[in-house]
Amino acid sequence: MYRRFYLLPVLLTMAALISGCTTEQQRNENALAHAHKILAETPLIDGHNDLPWTIRNLEKTPMDVEAYDLRQRTPHDTDIERLRQGGVSAQFWSVYIPGEKPEQGYAKVQLEQIDIARRLIEKYPEAFELALTADDIESAHAAGKIGSLLGMEGGHAIENSLGALRSFYRLGVRYMTLTHNVTLDWADAVMDKARHGGLTEFGKEVVKEMNRLGMLIDLSHVTPDVMRDALEVSQAPIIFSHSSAFALTNHRRNVPDEILTRLPENGGVVMVTFIPSFVSQEVKDWNVALQKLLHGIPFDDEYRRITNEYKASHQPVPKATVKHVADHIEHVRKMAGIDHVGIGSDFYGEGDVPEGLEDVSKFPNLFAELIVRGWTDPELKKLAGQNLLRAMRRSEAVAASLQQSRPASTATIETLASN
Repeated sequence: MYRRFYLLPVLLTMAALISGCTTEQQRNENALAHAHKILAETPLIDGHNDLPWTIRNLEKTPMDVEAYDLRQRTPHDTDIERLRQGGVSAQFWSVYIPGEKPEQGYAKVQLEQIDIARRLIEKYPEAFELALTADDIESAHAAGKIGSLLGMEGGHAIENSLGALRSFYRLGVRYMTLTHNVTLDWADAVMDKARHGGLTEFGKEVVKEMNRLGMLIDLSHVTPDVMRDALEVSQAPIIFSHSSAFALTNHRRNVPDEILTRLPENGGVVMVTFIPSFVSQEVKDWNVALQKLLHGIPFDDEYRRITNEYKASHQPVPKATVKHVADHIEHVRKMAGIDHVGIGSDFYGEGDVPEGLEDVSKFPNLFAELIVRGWTDPELKKLAGQNLLRAMRRSEAVAASLQQSRPASTATIETLASN
């Protein structure tokens, strides 16, 4: 009898634990189903995917769009089936080019990357549709296709030419990151030595001309001084296509609170990235020595070799999770407001991703995490894409107005420097 009474509390505790696990599992399953429903109703717009660069650097078939079949499961993180599973309705394909190798000819390489992205979109008409406006995104979503936009990662590609900027816009580029990791003649990069204290007069003219075109100004990669200058000059909403919150992870690429609190006035959007060193302080600290080794090296085979050797000799490698990304999203919402946060994954084919966000099929996991945290449907829809659509429409309206009053700028870096 004594033993039976002794065991009863233990059995009740075990039953409660099992019931609790079952309840939590059911809650998570319900949240995931709810996330899929939200993403079926609202366009999910991802601000940054480097697939064109992955294709350019294929070992056996470099730059060969035909050889990289997105109708099959690819060896990297992106293909059509997984984009569908992830609920992606619109994708900014990054047409990144490195700024560390000017001898290649920036404009030439940029044109090649745009060509890869355009051929990629054209190859899969059943899945992709070129999108140039906010309306195009919604039209593609209604047709069950993935609206495909181009984002140019680094103003070095225009080679100090506003004419080149306009030409890239005509080819479909709808945002330009003002710098990548190299400081330009007109703007400081946060991962390089600052030379200007922000934007030069020509840099401000670039921002004005982007406003006139309707090209979104992307402030990922620039210094806080450039961020401040761009916010002062731009008449249209700015974006951060793939950055997170500096207050949570003190990576230089992240956005300081002082900038986040200015977004409501501008109307801009921070598209939170998934890169582990941007969302986990532990991962960022582990990466400090690696980043010193990689300074000045473009993202190529040498970059990968150094990274792999560092990882092999610095075990264990800390991990980021979907919860870290959700924390950054919530911080941006707290500081800037629900109208100023979006998604900018930065999938780039290398597997450097948080647990739970391993490829483009996993976006619903992030939304499920936020649902568990109490996010409402209207909030989730703003995060997914409504905020970015609003910013695009405002940018388009500003451009339409400016084009009535301001002709294409003929300014040069030389003439503005001499004034």
